[in-house]
Amino acid sequence: MKNEFTLGIEEEYMVVDPVTRELTSHDQKIVDAAQKIHKDQVKAEMHQAVVEVGTGICTDTTQARKEISQLRYTVSQLAGEQGLRIGASGTHPFSHWEKQLITEHPRYSEIVNELQEAARSNLIFGLHVHVGFQSRELAVHIANQVRYFLPHVFALSTNSPFWESRNTGYKSFRTKIFDKFPRTGIPDIFNSIEDYDNYVKLLIKTNCIDNAKKIWWDIRVHPFFQTIEFRICDCPMLIDETMALTALFQSLCAKLYQLRLRNMSFINYSRALINENKWRAARYGIDGNLIDFGKEMEVNCRNLILELLDFVDDVVDDLGCREDINYVHKMLVNGTGADRQLAVYEQTGSLESVVDFITNQTLIGAKQ
Repeated sequence: MKNEFTLGIEEEYMVVDPVTRELTSHDQKIVDAAQKIHKDQVKAEMHQAVVEVGTGICTDTTQARKEISQLRYTVSQLAGEQGLRIGASGTHPFSHWEKQLITEHPRYSEIVNELQEAARSNLIFGLHVHVGFQSRELAVHIANQVRYFLPHVFALSTNSPFWESRNTGYKSFRTKIFDKFPRTGIPDIFNSIEDYDNYVKLLIKTNCIDNAKKIWWDIRVHPFFQTIEFRICDCPMLIDETMALTALFQSLCAKLYQLRLRNMSFINYSRALINENKWRAARYGIDGNLIDFGKEMEVNCRNLILELLDFVDDVVDDLGCREDINYVHKMLVNGTGADRQLAVYEQTGSLESVVDFITNQTLIGAKQ
């Protein structure tokens, strides 16, 4: 089964000055050096203080773990040669976006020109997970159903409690920053791939967008690949967390596909209802309640995540991701990245110490 649901992982890292702990430009030197090793798997982003990495097409989480581990290691080593460090967090705890340079590139200039301050202030770091499908027709049907589970997995990923030196009160403030962009958040239901493609064509025809990559939803059928792209998560601090979330997304897709083969399906809930759970996940992480829409009642988020693990359990071994998905239990015990950032700040009263904690945790498990 795992060959049917191939994987790709993209992570965005912050580049940090180890003395000031501020975000800093690497003047594309890290990217230029990394591309000699990993070719186009390391890329620049809109802000010069960001480095993006992406795996190739992976058959399972074991291969994906190896690649993301190598990419973290390479980028970290090359950053070190420039006297810099990298960190994996949804936001930087205290750097201000106004001080950060924009990468010179026609695409970024166009986005900044159109979106103005919403683009310039979008100094955030996410995790994108691609799950491959046999066809885009199948992908759109599975994407409709899997939307319901996005807040559950997102709650586990929360890793951005601080913004510009403030404790925001959110476990993921990254999502609040990104909300300023158009075409973000939970998408509507699309009845077919033709329905989706016609929507994209209409936006292009009316000059809303010039290509489908400017649709930045939390989940989308990728415009060029036969994948569902999950975009809702903060960049996790630990490789183990990235792989647990990846395994969850892959398992959800496989489980919903298995139900479809038996002429069964999960209920397609409305965007408005799912958004209620997304807000709760952003605010409270795994420590709040989400709504069980079937029961029409609030349920402890941790309990719903355990139910989710039970829901996908019968496909996990076929996918070969048992070890990775089991790490979710440790996440429920140890807390999310946001929980651990907040704990360090409570102990030290120092956001610089939080940055040090992030950069140290980012390299756990990273190796050639």
